[in-house]
Amino acid sequence: MEDAADLERALRAAGLRVTRPRLAVLDAVHAQPHLDTKALINAARVRLGAVSHQAVYDVLHALEGAGLVRRIQPEGSDARYEARVGDNHHHLVCRDCGAIADVDCTTGDAPCLTPSADAGFVIDEAEVLFWGRCPSCAAIPPPAPSARTAQRGTP
Repeated sequence: MEDAADLERALRAAGLRVTRPRLAVLDAVHAQPHLDTKALINAARVRLGAVSHQAVYDVLHALEGAGLVRRIQPEGSDARYEARVGDNHHHLVCRDCGAIADVDCTTGDAPCLTPSADAGFVIDEAEVLFWGRCPSCAAIPPPAPSARTAQRGTP
């Protein structure tokens, strides 16, 4: 985790003013990767006492635009934020509890995956989500499918 001086330097290097809300949100993202906006608002309030929802949204937008945080949004999930940027890593997502874990690039350097056709695009990044069950959820047998889901052919 970064200390306050490192976070201030990162903000300045990205061309952003150092403000208490920016420091609070950036610190929270470094402390707990993959938090959603609601959790980041709560974390910022713990650090600052009071901060509006809009201020946190504005901070996240500025931090993402400056390349200091990365926004991910697995299907069916709220947006999540992390400070691990610039390395083209991927994510493991638990289908049951929604836990997210980082996983390094699957092969070689970015984009680390090559599509069968590129439609003329110059590809520089691949975003991959691996879905499954985390160790905690996998230790619990999944519920038996109901008659309704069995009829539709869905798990």
